Amino acid sequence: MNKLIYISAKWCSPCKMFGPVMSEVASSGIPVEKLDADRDQNIVMKYGVRNIPTVVKVDANGNALGKFVGVKSKQEVINFYNN
Repeated sequence: MNKLIYISAKWCSPCKMFGPVMSEVASSGIPVEKLDADRDQNIVMKYGVRNIPTVVKVDANGNALGKFVGVKSKQEVINFYNN
């Protein structure tokens, strides 16, 4: 099953705005794993994250299927997951 990995940081202002959106996405039934860019450096390097917030769509094996950077609406995130 696919999931979204949401990579953010406590000091990031856009992340603070986007966090509640990702919580709503998770509440809608889409699997979301939240990671801290400062603490999870292996994941940051694995997926080539250069800016945050970043959302990576991965399959059950952890292979990246797509990603986006920046703040989006709940519906845009849901559409990203479903495509």
